[in-house]
Amino acid sequence: MLMRSKLFVPATRPELFAKAESSPADSLSFDLEDAVTETRKDEARQILSDHLRARETSRKIIVVRINGAATRHFEADVAAVANADVINLPMVEDVDQVRLLADCLTRHEAVAGRTRILVNIETPRALRLVALLASAHERVIGLQIGYADLLEPFGIARRDEGALSHIRVAVRLAAAEACVAAYDGAFGAVNDPEGYRHECLAARRQGFSGKTCIHPSQIGIANEAFRPSEAEIARARRIVAAAQAAQADGVGAVLLDGQMIDKPFVEGARAILALAEAVAG
Repeated sequence: MLMRSKLFVPATRPELFAKAESSPADSLSFDLEDAVTETRKDEARQILSDHLRARETSRKIIVVRINGAATRHFEADVAAVANADVINLPMVEDVDQVRLLADCLTRHEAVAGRTRILVNIETPRALRLVALLASAHERVIGLQIGYADLLEPFGIARRDEGALSHIRVAVRLAAAEACVAAYDGAFGAVNDPEGYRHECLAARRQGFSGKTCIHPSQIGIANEAFRPSEAEIARARRIVAAAQAAQADGVGAVLLDGQMIDKPFVEGARAILALAEAVAG
């Protein structure tokens, strides 16, 4: 799934739905959790359910962040939006919560096995168990960092580069072990586009596939940051071509521009080319 940019849309704001659908975001993340007060949960669920049933098919990936498995809203949320492309499960702290969601989807989705799960990593326990959560069920397609819940209650500065890098690398390697994607979390300072760009580029360097956008102004930045540059594409093509030539000669590694190129570099180059093709398509 190509989700360089994932635009956050509160489910209680139907006046924003059409604008979000027409935006350049790769995916839309409708929210039933933190953006909705407790007194409006039922209303938000109905609004979103009606919208998802009525919307015309588009190329956008539809994500819905439901309320957590420990809340009283969980089952009703899943039943109402089970046919979204992806269900984003917040405040996950145990593999059984992921499996509970998978079982609930099986009961409610119209097409068996279609709906995928995006697991939020936003508590200290979730970060400690991140590898287990990434591989908790075959429906899991990715991990997403929730910085506010993970950092703010514990006095860790949101812009501490060391903390962010540690979290991202831990999440990305767990995702890699499970062969799923990793997505960077929200950046709340919408009036600081360069700060957002900085985080996008840092996440891209650490192998992330995209980042949440809480404002339309962030979409273009994310789309650009998480696409391969022309220079990256050109080098990837050269690496693949050099590897193919070496293989034809019965050689396992080859020098390219003074650097030894072998299997890990070829795999990385092919991933860049696959991403470039996905972006272009």
